[in-house]
Amino acid sequence: MNPIFQNRDIILASSSPRRRELLTGLGIPFRVAAPYAVEEVYPAGTAPHAVPAYLSALKSNAYPQPLTNRQILLTADTVVIHSGQVIGKPQDAADAARILRQLAASTHEVVTGITLRDNRRTVTCSETARVTFGPLSDDEITYYVDTYRPMDKAGAYGIQEWIGYIGIERIEGSFYNVMGLPTRLLYTTLIDFIQTANS
Repeated sequence: MNPIFQNRDIILASSSPRRRELLTGLGIPFRVAAPYAVEEVYPAGTAPHAVPAYLSALKSNAYPQPLTNRQILLTADTVVIHSGQVIGKPQDAADAARILRQLAASTHEVVTGITLRDNRRTVTCSETARVTFGPLSDDEITYYVDTYRPMDKAGAYGIQEWIGYIGIERIEGSFYNVMGLPTRLLYTTLIDFIQTANS
């Protein structure tokens, strides 16, 4: 473990198993916060690329426990943007299939916002990746939705799953950002956050 993380209680406020996997891969010690209520809505007129940063900060501010000077709360939000429209998680299987037909044979953007907060400061940032899908047949879309049930995923897909293997032609940016956390951005921002607190 990087010594800079010693004596730090890093709290991940996310139920995403992919974010837990990525934090573990970064070698960052953390614990998962108990679930808490937060209404993930943003003001009308918010620029699409600003939505994830806004929502990650919203989730941070909704955390119900006060933070100590040792604790750092991490929240995140990921959205897909296609043709200037924000695409969140599908409502059901039919909606997931509709979204995937929309994304097929085109390029979309995946934006993840992250917020770090302790008892004195808050830092929010975001990163964008561009993802290009090749054509997807109705049979392929149906198989993916029925087999992988991607209703908990922005844009109705997980890049690390079967549809990413067969469908994605090109990625510009961080693969891990598309999974749900821009790992290098998070790591460098967290290091700077701790060093600033120690200075």
